Amino acid sequence: MPGDFPQLLKSLQLKVTPQRLAILEIMRTAQTYLSPEEVQNQVQQRAGRKAGLPTIYRNLEELSAQGVISKILHPNRQLYYYFCANREHHHHFVCLACRTVQDIHDCGCAELASKIDGQVELQIMQALGTCRRCVSSNAARVV
Repeated sequence: MPGDFPQLLKSLQLKVTPQRLAILEIMRTAQTYLSPEEVQNQVQQRAGRKAGLPTIYRNLEELSAQGVISKILHPNRQLYYYFCANREHHHHFVCLACRTVQDIHDCGCAELASKIDGQVELQIMQALGTCRRCVSSNAARVV
């Protein structure tokens, strides 16, 4: 998929820049969600170039608005971002202990939408907790 990133950006009418390519590669290879500061540090380490935090925030927000990456609002009120290649309708469960993200496919949103007297324009569901692996290993909950 990394070779596809320039084409992906062009298809979204976003300029192909070294920062965007680095951000996409970092997000794709991350096994967990990342803060903008973590993304900034990794861009600087991998690309060997300075990347200002406003540039990182702007790129993360643009990529999020296009559906290339997703974001969560953590209970600590910090925004975190993660790469999601799944383009089908789904939501996410985020483990607060190990920071992994799992897809939730059967969320019941279609049934809920059918009970609303109107048209649903946007669905946002965020499930935060502790994954089975962390529960069974008694990992401390990080909030």
